[in-house]
Amino acid sequence: MADDAVTIGVDYGTLSGRALVVRVRDGAELGTAVHPYEHAVMDTVLSAHRDEQLPPDWALQVPQDYINVLKHAVPAALAEAGVSPHQVVGIGTDFTACTMIPVLKDGTPLNELPHFADRPHAYVKLWKHHAAQGQADRLNELAHQRGEGWIRRYGGFISSEWEFAKGLQLLEEDPEIYAVMDHWVEAADWIVWQLTGRYTKNACTAGYKAIYQDGAYPSPEFLAELNPEFAEFVQDKVDHPIAPLGGHAGSLTTEAAQWTGLPEGIAVAVGNVDAHVTAPAANAVEPGQMVAIMGTSTCHVMNGERLSEVPGMCGAVDGGITEGLWGYEAGQSGVGDIFAWYVKNQVPHDYAQEAQNAELSLHELLTLKSQDQPVGGHGLIALDWHSGNRSVLVDHELSGLVVGQTLATAPEDIYRALLEATAFGTRTIIEAFNDSGVPVRELVVAGGLLKNTFLMQTYADVTNLPISTITSDQGPALGSAIHAAVAAGVYEDVRAAGRVMGGRTSDAYTPDPERVEQYNALYAEYKRLHDYFGRGDNDIMRRLKAIRRQAYAQEAHTS
Repeated sequence: MADDAVTIGVDYGTLSGRALVVRVRDGAELGTAVHPYEHAVMDTVLSAHRDEQLPPDWALQVPQDYINVLKHAVPAALAEAGVSPHQVVGIGTDFTACTMIPVLKDGTPLNELPHFADRPHAYVKLWKHHAAQGQADRLNELAHQRGEGWIRRYGGFISSEWEFAKGLQLLEEDPEIYAVMDHWVEAADWIVWQLTGRYTKNACTAGYKAIYQDGAYPSPEFLAELNPEFAEFVQDKVDHPIAPLGGHAGSLTTEAAQWTGLPEGIAVAVGNVDAHVTAPAANAVEPGQMVAIMGTSTCHVMNGERLSEVPGMCGAVDGGITEGLWGYEAGQSGVGDIFAWYVKNQVPHDYAQEAQNAELSLHELLTLKSQDQPVGGHGLIALDWHSGNRSVLVDHELSGLVVGQTLATAPEDIYRALLEATAFGTRTIIEAFNDSGVPVRELVVAGGLLKNTFLMQTYADVTNLPISTITSDQGPALGSAIHAAVAAGVYEDVRAAGRVMGGRTSDAYTPDPERVEQYNALYAEYKRLHDYFGRGDNDIMRRLKAIRRQAYAQEAHTS
């Protein structure tokens, strides 16, 4: 392999896709480019077709937006890097998950068929599409009634975000679309299909999002009890050969070469998930190293040497992060998007003017105004459930809460309470792992929220763990480039490639003993609220969401 050989990692996020050019001999990042999705996230109206109103808790996307990332971001990243396309030996991709696309046998998304363009169920269901909660509830109840062994591999709950709940919603709400659909495909696999011309199913999403354990999916008998028409869901819509992570999915097609400006025939890596692909980018794939990818949401991933059952985990998958180890996943459905919601909707105009005058973002201003408060000085506790709870409660009917507000409460007080709430949520997850025999000794943080140093120190103080930080600003894209190097045969496996191309700063933040004790008192109050609203003592959050859905349904019926 030539010294100047490079790979390209393409990271598909919630609102845009990023391409990164990486030198394989040392992991040097040479050039990057971002391309936003034209249709962003369709969560209120179907903007791709006549702005049709969508029900609550929906989140859709347009597949063509993903192709446009290849057409724009990849050539732009190459240009910035100043490298020749002929230096590129492979390309890898990662995606949000569980993000599902209904397609025909040749991979054509159903929304691209003119007669289905006005049907919401024909579009991509993004990871944060939570409208299948009712189907998830039934799935979980039946799994426990039947004593299905696989439910324990997911902490006792299957999420409404995942493949089977969304598939059942599709069947029950638009059976025509369901019948026409040949494959129910993760976007992580669909984009690789477009690059190679071959459908390859990756081991990560199969295990974590599609209930694939010990070589099998849930049985037809189980699925039939959910809905007789759902019995053959696996056989007819899901089942496909599964490829290991870092594997060679195929070669770049002529058409994909024209989109990207890359040489036809280069290696394309098996698809992956944005969170899981980040672990080798941080060189953090050893047992005990929990990687938290902190952005709009947070995903917590780590490897373990043995299988354990962790309450509320999003899955334990053999080889789910790196081959030879059990990969664990947990997460928080809302983190950065909670902060963004607050800044967008709850901060007065004079704060915005103050931030503009100081040449700061509102996030920076609110952090500066709150960071010197004593711990507990705002008198608030918040629950970080504005997008539901992914772990450990696995309930997207839950919602956000702030307790303790008075007429003296300032915007920065609430902002800090929300920051702290997300740290408390991460601590809850870590404690679940520790209590289940999967010890967490180091928290490694990646993602855009690394920029907030106060937030990072807060996480160290709340969790009482040293916080290491990834050295790259583009963890998922770098992780995809690492997998591309393995697929191209440059490295033997992902662990070896990560040691050379990835990196982290160990103990970048260490706990302050005094603040640890102070946060312990606040965390005890968080846990009381967590259990009171989250474990059935008071179901008001669920009831309010039911009332909201009923109100929208009545309005739609009368109109």
